[in-house]
Amino acid sequence: MTTIHGSEAEQQTFDALHDLRGRLTGSLIEPGDPLYDEARRIWNGMIDLHPRAIVRAGSVADIDPVLAAARLTGLPLAVRGGGHNIAGHSTVEDGLVLDLGGLRGVRVDARHRLVTVEPGATLADVDKATVGHGLAVPLGVISGTGVAGLTLGGGVGWLTRSDGLSLDNLVAVEVVTAAGEHVRAGEQENPELFWGVRGGGGNFGVVSSFTFRARPLPVAVLGGNFFYRRPQWKAALRAVDRWAADLPDAMNPIVSFLVLPEEFGLGEEPWMVVGFAWADEDDGRGLELVERLRAAAPPDEEEVGPADWIEWQSAMDALFPRGSRGYFKNLSFSRLDDHVIDVLVGFASEITWQGTGIDLHVMGGAFARVPEEATAFPNRSARYWFNIYGFWQDPGEDARLSAFARRAHALLQPFAEAGEYVNFMGVEAGLDARQAARQTYGPDALARLVALKDRYDPLNLFRRNHNILPRRA
Repeated sequence: MTTIHGSEAEQQTFDALHDLRGRLTGSLIEPGDPLYDEARRIWNGMIDLHPRAIVRAGSVADIDPVLAAARLTGLPLAVRGGGHNIAGHSTVEDGLVLDLGGLRGVRVDARHRLVTVEPGATLADVDKATVGHGLAVPLGVISGTGVAGLTLGGGVGWLTRSDGLSLDNLVAVEVVTAAGEHVRAGEQENPELFWGVRGGGGNFGVVSSFTFRARPLPVAVLGGNFFYRRPQWKAALRAVDRWAADLPDAMNPIVSFLVLPEEFGLGEEPWMVVGFAWADEDDGRGLELVERLRAAAPPDEEEVGPADWIEWQSAMDALFPRGSRGYFKNLSFSRLDDHVIDVLVGFASEITWQGTGIDLHVMGGAFARVPEEATAFPNRSARYWFNIYGFWQDPGEDARLSAFARRAHALLQPFAEAGEYVNFMGVEAGLDARQAARQTYGPDALARLVALKDRYDPLNLFRRNHNILPRRA
């Protein structure tokens, strides 16, 4: 295909991409390539952008030439791991996408309980590698989620109370900075950078390797769900709040409100679901805790028993098929009194369609014992983290369902505590980046993050994220 280049800048870009193609171990895909439309798609179908070029990395060695090409051409850069980011930061209009999704290797050192993960790996890749060793890395709740983005933002999942966030279980990372510097960061080596990547997202470079400390976990864990119809929601929430007040760390509950997928066999009505995973070998103690909740709030339906860990981690995947249209809002709070319950149940009761869900993550435990200043994650004291999310297919529902999520978020805002979780944040048009970062991290943590940005990315090459602006921007 012959391309006409109308300016010196266009010729420079053409030449730089031609040179880049010859330096890659992977492939470079441009508009007109038969693979282009498939390569540009990401999980959130609402984000429909057309990059100038997409590099499918064949190895971590491809990171350096891509960053060099981005610096030379000035093309905006997006870095993609699993491509599951709700805000669509893993692609960019008329820019350069570094797609690391093919780099999915996981290496397990069972003796030392260390797991080293390549930047394109998903939760499913890690679980598959670790479960045979009787180990697990605390990750999220949807198996197709990329480990890189999940971890750099936080990592809330089925082991948060027992083991903390995904980023709390990091031992070290390997980072390629905007200038092409290769840096290892951990508690003893470049500790300030290690602090910043744990919660600061992809603002400081491309993380080419993650090393986690895994925890022992049997292949089958005690798990379950209690299902409640609408007339029980208020009483059940009161019972959950009392039950959660003194839970041992090993019990990990998540409360959800949604119309369940067809395979659950529970019809088209909305349900409140209390899911729980018990991360301890003493199932008897776990069952005692389950019975305590059952007695306080008898469920309308239930399923409780040993659950295969890989099946448990992927049980809700059907809610989020690739190409779903998505919009998320989140906040944290500690009150679950009658006033808050009335507000929460009020808007949750309006969900009579498949296309919106609410999760209430029960925090505390190991998560809360990490000092707030130890990582850039914004809030360790909140008892609950609220996430309202969309997962619809019809573009005609975009405005209605996004507006519903914003309204629900606004109704809970009077009870909110400081900080937001970047992995549960969608795109907010018109919001100033500095203001958004201050709302997310607070002034003290933001000052440290800006200092790191000035050190590692002063020209803001890595800006397709919930951006930390350098001082000179």
